Amino acid sequence: MKRAERSEIFRKLPSVDDVMRVPGVAESVENYGHDSVADAARTVLARLRQEITSGLLDDEALELALSGLADAVESQLRQALSYSLRPVINATGVILHTNLGRAPLGEAAIEHIRETAATYSNLEFDLAAGVRGKRDVHVERLFRRLLAEEAKGGSQARVSTITVNNNAAAVLLALNTLADGGEVIVSRGELVEIGGSFRIPDVMAKSGAILREVGTTNRTRTSDYEQAITERTRLLLRVHRSNFEITGFTEQASTGELVALARKRGIPLMEDLGSGALFDLRSVGIGGETGVLDSLRSGVDIVTYSGDKLLGGPQAGLISGDSALIARMRSNSLFRALRVDKLIYAALEATLLAYVRHDHDAIPTLRMMRLSKEAIGDRAEALATQVKVPQVKIEIVDGESILGGGAAPSSVLPTRLLALTFEGLSADELAECLRAGELPIIARVDEGRVLLDLRTVFPEQDAAVAAALLRIAAGNAA
Repeated sequence: MKRAERSEIFRKLPSVDDVMRVPGVAESVENYGHDSVADAARTVLARLRQEITSGLLDDEALELALSGLADAVESQLRQALSYSLRPVINATGVILHTNLGRAPLGEAAIEHIRETAATYSNLEFDLAAGVRGKRDVHVERLFRRLLAEEAKGGSQARVSTITVNNNAAAVLLALNTLADGGEVIVSRGELVEIGGSFRIPDVMAKSGAILREVGTTNRTRTSDYEQAITERTRLLLRVHRSNFEITGFTEQASTGELVALARKRGIPLMEDLGSGALFDLRSVGIGGETGVLDSLRSGVDIVTYSGDKLLGGPQAGLISGDSALIARMRSNSLFRALRVDKLIYAALEATLLAYVRHDHDAIPTLRMMRLSKEAIGDRAEALATQVKVPQVKIEIVDGESILGGGAAPSSVLPTRLLALTFEGLSADELAECLRAGELPIIARVDEGRVLLDLRTVFPEQDAAVAAALLRIAAGNAA
């Protein structure tokens, strides 16, 4: 398109005021307000200018676009004024999918959040005494019940727990409290990087502690820690390799050995578990993953872990361990800066109560882990019978679900998958169609097929998955 022709097309674009007077657009002002409609009109006009500049709109195409201005403005308004954060169906089989919000909350947690958010609460008020209280008492009582009996090596030492906004904050607070200005000894093989390029050494530097690396990437012995201890040593740190494994020619000091060394030298031992399970993962066939109780039983002084991973609660950083050390962290001014709000406490309290009641199925993360391959297969077969159309091929195949969230990176759970191929659509195109629905469905693509794992799909969502597949098939056939 020549520059002169393009200039003529640009002259046909209406002004924002002209668009505001278009029938249909003027009526939108009553529903959305003048400023919102004007912003939407500017966006629509800017899009048309860009398409003209790119040569995508000629004179005839512009006339067609201008005839639909009211619809375009209405569509832009709905997009601009709707929620960006939306629910999706997780059909990936990754239970703790970081990009999809990690652990979904149970019904009791959601209801407790609603009750707490909708009115005033006794967040920091002692109802019995009628004076100001502490906000962490609401979950501390439950953590004590779940963890107190598991104090160091079965002794009567008291275990306390405090809550901050995520596990990185928990590590930051613990290191700053216990080792600010001093040295923290950690194995080179445990200097991990977690999602979003956050690295343990960086968190340590922000805490004011000085990193003292020992051993090598693949081999670190107890003697390496002992030889590195000086008068400046404040803490021994073990970091769980949450998202990778080192295999082959390796050696790692056992937790028991580090506990013994810490006792011998009078230095606290801290373990950053990352995921932090409060139940025995071996009951669902997953081994080699240290739980919170395992660490405390072995004598670790301080354990840090996440609330929204294997615990199955809201995003939070939890610090459990020796009550005297926890008391020091509670008095650190960083604790207030990193504290969580009433909604997190409400969700966490409800989740912990499910543990106290041994009602593990009330926690969606645990319920998904406990699902059998056969139960998932039965649901897959039932869903497949609802999508019997000629252009859709569905196979039920064996597969593997994973925990995700940096937990047990090499462990998998056996499952049954819906393997889909659509006539006229590539696997990537089908996955895109699934994401584009009113309730987006997130799936896996492997070897030219779309794979749906119902382990991470709530049973009440099965019908929505079937309806989406039928809708895509009908649209593609048309």
